[in-house]
Amino acid sequence: MKAPNFWNDPNSAWTKALKPLSRIYGDIVRGRVQTKPSYVSSLPVICVGNVTMGGSGKTPVVQAIVKLLKDAGKHPAVLLRGYGGSIKHTLAVDPKQHDAKAVGDEALLHAAFVPTVISPDRVKGAQAIDGDTWNTHIVMDDGLQNPSLKKNLSFLVVDSTNPFGNGEIFPAGPLRESVDDAARRVDAMVIVGNKNDALTTRFGFMFPYFQARLAPVNADQFKGKDVTAFAGIGNPHKFFDTLKQGGVTVLDTHFYPDHHRYTDKDIRHLYDKAARNGTILVTTRKDWVRLTPVQRQGVYVLDVELIWEDKDAVIAFLRLKGMI
Repeated sequence: MKAPNFWNDPNSAWTKALKPLSRIYGDIVRGRVQTKPSYVSSLPVICVGNVTMGGSGKTPVVQAIVKLLKDAGKHPAVLLRGYGGSIKHTLAVDPKQHDAKAVGDEALLHAAFVPTVISPDRVKGAQAIDGDTWNTHIVMDDGLQNPSLKKNLSFLVVDSTNPFGNGEIFPAGPLRESVDDAARRVDAMVIVGNKNDALTTRFGFMFPYFQARLAPVNADQFKGKDVTAFAGIGNPHKFFDTLKQGGVTVLDTHFYPDHHRYTDKDIRHLYDKAARNGTILVTTRKDWVRLTPVQRQGVYVLDVELIWEDKDAVIAFLRLKGMI
């Protein structure tokens, strides 16, 4: 879905009108997350979640934590629901066999680097990972509000530029649950983007927080070229800003709903705009995996990685928690 504008406006008439429904939704989530876990994995479970509906930077944080574990000699596997994919059963993702239409874009991104299992049932997914003796850890991409699987360590990922929108729970705002409720269940916070004093003041006494930023990996290939950028992710403006910060000249931008499935008409429109402007088309890796092989022709990808402000502090925290 595309986030409505009023999710950033606490004084919107829509926000005020939907608050009664938000209270009901919030009560339902609060009751569910208090349910005792039905499964305890034989492996340590690290959950990387957020409190908003998309756009916080969870997936790059998952990949960065997976890298730290692998650097320490561990063999993590990623578990996620497979949002946006048509397959609704537990499955080990194989990038050679599965596409984004089948397993979702995030699953494909993870599966390129680490064993990845999708499952609408987190318990069955964890059991599948447990069954492979090579695996040493389960890293959950999302699932902070899912109580079925016991978590050994939970990170709350927050976008520093727009942490909680208008501060209201769905449908009046973008929150999946009360921020305070989520904060009481996590062990640490990852702040993606510039420093945010309001965040650190509010939560710094509750748990450790780690500052990180998204950095372009291959922006040099676009320098000296004019770019038309497009994205269908939770916060497309973050992608556009990352391009510009990498020294890329962005002449035109187009954004679509998160997890958007591009039609041939969409791509033709983008190609036509780029041709008229004399630009090249650039998108995110997450969008690129949702394109068909034909649609990908002539579309370039900006890859990004998560850079920890203090990587040693994150490693020390994982060691303190017995993860490495």
